[in-house]
Amino acid sequence: MNINYYDNPFSSKRMNIIARNGVVCTGNNLATQAGLRMLQAGGNAVDAAIATAACLTVVEPCSNGLGSDGFAIVWMKDKMYGMNSSGHSPYLISADKINEIPKRGWIPVTVPGAVKGWKALNDRFGSLPFKQLLEPAIDYAKNGYPVSPEIARMWKKAISTIPNSDEFKGWYDTFTFEGKTPEPGQFIRMPKLADALEKIANTNTDALYYGELADRIDEESRKFGGFLRKKDLMDHVAEWVEPIHVDYHGYQVWELPPNGQGIVALMALNILNNFNFESRNAECVHTQMEALKMAFADAKEYVTDPQCMNVSVDDLISVEYGKQRAKQITSCALPPRVDKPHGSGTVYLCTADKDGNMVSYIQSNYMGFGSGIVVDGISLQNRGYDFSLNPNHVNYLMPHKKTYHTIIPGFLTKDNKPVGPFGVMGGYMQPQGHMQVVTNMIDFHLNPQMALDAKRFQWVENMKFIVEPGFDENIISELKKRGHEIEIEPELSMFGRGQIVVRLENGVYVAGCESRTDSNIACY
Repeated sequence: MNINYYDNPFSSKRMNIIARNGVVCTGNNLATQAGLRMLQAGGNAVDAAIATAACLTVVEPCSNGLGSDGFAIVWMKDKMYGMNSSGHSPYLISADKINEIPKRGWIPVTVPGAVKGWKALNDRFGSLPFKQLLEPAIDYAKNGYPVSPEIARMWKKAISTIPNSDEFKGWYDTFTFEGKTPEPGQFIRMPKLADALEKIANTNTDALYYGELADRIDEESRKFGGFLRKKDLMDHVAEWVEPIHVDYHGYQVWELPPNGQGIVALMALNILNNFNFESRNAECVHTQMEALKMAFADAKEYVTDPQCMNVSVDDLISVEYGKQRAKQITSCALPPRVDKPHGSGTVYLCTADKDGNMVSYIQSNYMGFGSGIVVDGISLQNRGYDFSLNPNHVNYLMPHKKTYHTIIPGFLTKDNKPVGPFGVMGGYMQPQGHMQVVTNMIDFHLNPQMALDAKRFQWVENMKFIVEPGFDENIISELKKRGHEIEIEPELSMFGRGQIVVRLENGVYVAGCESRTDSNIACY
């Protein structure tokens, strides 16, 4: 990759980190160090990813937990693998049993998949014992850690969204301290979470899916009118899937296939592949915005559990369909519309080891603390909130079905050689962030740190986009003339949090991390 190390046009003071033996990038310095410990103990990139992911459930609980889903793209020994460990809806739930899908409570809870995903990764690729990988997470939960400023801010925002009732007592018992969320620098311990992690470590995850923790989740779900049962947990399987890709200006951009929304990024890039951009001017941004609206319109129409899709993935990302959509872009902003091809809180991390193995990994409770339901330290996601109650919609709620999923890991290759993992977390911002950092690196030759620091935009709905403070005012003015509705959004968390690792031809790693939040790179 043609990387410009010297041109730093953005305000971030962070610099690219360069290393040879290994790199771990994530949003929290303690979690990053946990992954580095595994590399220095002789572990590989997968071991580092699992340890980091487990640690993030403790040190960044406002974004993920032991009740999350998880996805991974793994480059191991010159081959790419994909893992989807997202959970199904409960067997007992159906649209005719509920009037609405609330954001909080037991109704939107789907099967937690991340922990079994850790086990699947360890079984297939790990070189260290699974129990060892959870030691840093257990240590921080049991013996304590100081809370970072951004996590304290997000934690405080979340408490207003969690009802203070018996159903949510587990959340308050686990994640508040004398009735309050922690302040920056406060030293906290979470014994309930430590106990759950120890049970999971000592049973190689079985406690959560077949044993004591599964029984407790079943018990609490029945008590409060939920639909999740032990059988749902017992039947969960982490799936190995083939990653999908499109060619973009000489590179291959890889995502996981549906039910995830990685295909949105690929559809947008597949459209943009029909244009050449020399600078990030108004014409470029307008074209990117139009491509994103098209991609989201198609995804919302066609993407769900792959068993229920009536349009093929290959058709949606075909070269021909990209050309078809590209021809529909004019100089004016148009409402998002569906065509037919012929034929929310998240953590992202990436790791790399001395042998060239790399992991792009993401897990999430969806909206902050997810459902707000916590059972014996297990913070359960609210992923089911994305199901539709419209029987004519492709993502219609049905028993044992996977919903449209927002969390996506990404990966770049060129000429069948790995360039490296990348990701931008943040609900529906994720594929938009993927598209923007990829074009920043490939079209404008920005180094990983600058590709992340570049000002971002996000499509919200209809003709509305939000942009970061500091976004080029001339571009904003021109976009408005073209019919886009543009608002400046001061809350930087709306624009995602990303990490990137690039491997040079000589085996050296170049890494960048998110400047909008707590973020950290560890290497050696």
